[in-house]
Amino acid sequence: MIEWNKKQYHCPVEVSMNLLSGKWKCLMLWHLHDGTKRYNELERVVPGVSQKMLTQQLKELEKDGLISRTVYPEVPPRVEYSLTELGQSAFPILEMMHTWAVEQLGLSEPEA
Repeated sequence: MIEWNKKQYHCPVEVSMNLLSGKWKCLMLWHLHDGTKRYNELERVVPGVSQKMLTQQLKELEKDGLISRTVYPEVPPRVEYSLTELGQSAFPILEMMHTWAVEQLGLSEPEA
């Protein structure tokens, strides 16, 4: 058994799946690799995600330590999301997923 983040796992792949699973998490991490984004920016670059799901997935990514949430004391409030070191370390996995999909789709140029 593997214990990580107060949870028990049978296999390291299970840890990865737990952190990255969710319909929108990988796409959010992909776009956050370009730099810090505000909620509305993420909403624009993740097509089809509801506000409820975007909020839920952002909270999970933050809880799992993949992203950080910074609130600025302004009126109106400004909140920004960025990748943590752990989130950055997952980017090679996303790049491999991207490359694999480009190859399977027969695309001549990778799409972001």
